Amino acid sequence: MSMPTVPNITPEIILKRNEVLNLLLTSIALEEIGLSHIINTEGEKIQRIVKEQSLSLNDALALNNSVERMLRNVIKTEMLLQFRLEDIIKLEQMHNHEHNHDDLPDTPDIPDLSCFKE
Repeated sequence: MSMPTVPNITPEIILKRNEVLNLLLTSIALEEIGLSHIINTEGEKIQRIVKEQSLSLNDALALNNSVERMLRNVIKTEMLLQFRLEDIIKLEQMHNHEHNHDDLPDTPDIPDLSCFKE
């Protein structure tokens, strides 16, 4: 038996920088929407089970553990999305810095945190 052959398909995709950034941000937003649906479904699951069944202590603990595991996974994904967003922001800042050559020294971005002002 011979090995299958894969045709050489090389589509040419040309995207501008802003289009790439918009696609990256959109992908994060879509994942956030998906996570919000998961969180909502977990809440609905709890409500349905509590309404429809009289739960023993062990059943309630099992339900709680199930929801906790799911929420832990949601939190992990949220952290990864946050890292991705921060990387996109850094890329944009680096790009802006490269195209805005001032003779001013580099200064770190310091957020305006009014709670730390005297």
